[in-house]
Amino acid sequence: MDFILQPWPWYVVGPLIALTMFLLLYFGKEFGVSNTLRVACSAAGAQKFSEFFHWDWRSQKWNLIFVGGGVIGGFISYMFLEADHTVALASSTVENMRDMGLTNIGESYLPSQIFDPEEITVGTVAYLIVAGFLVGFGARYAGGCTSGHAISGLANLQLPSLIAVIGFFIGGMAMTYYILPHILPF
Repeated sequence: MDFILQPWPWYVVGPLIALTMFLLLYFGKEFGVSNTLRVACSAAGAQKFSEFFHWDWRSQKWNLIFVGGGVIGGFISYMFLEADHTVALASSTVENMRDMGLTNIGESYLPSQIFDPEEITVGTVAYLIVAGFLVGFGARYAGGCTSGHAISGLANLQLPSLIAVIGFFIGGMAMTYYILPHILPF
């Protein structure tokens, strides 16, 4: 029972991801979470408003089930399987976060000093809306999200996916080290 309640090691999870990818490719499916929004919008009738949503969304219903299962599985895991929600962080990360003024480092996955409802301001909401738009635009412009390119695209040896993954890493590192420290309020 302890095996279920603890994070699974890489040598178990890695082959499970590979098996999942093999099965998806075998059955002619492509993995990618960003496509789920298109499926949901098409199912809800968005084809009345845009040509982009004119396609056979029923063939991708499994995408909605996959993402729904991920949300439900995450909820069950957080609420019932793991009693301790502390996060083991590198000492350098803890030090950097203390330098930024955070005090509850590692107590949970979402630091309350950042995500506490009392800490949310109009600027925070605007920042999240702009960030969400940029992520959505980037996923559409790149032809898929990070998981789709990194797992499915690279498994198919697609050069555009390799270029996209390299771009994701470069962009993420630039944002983390050069941009984010200048725009966060702490």
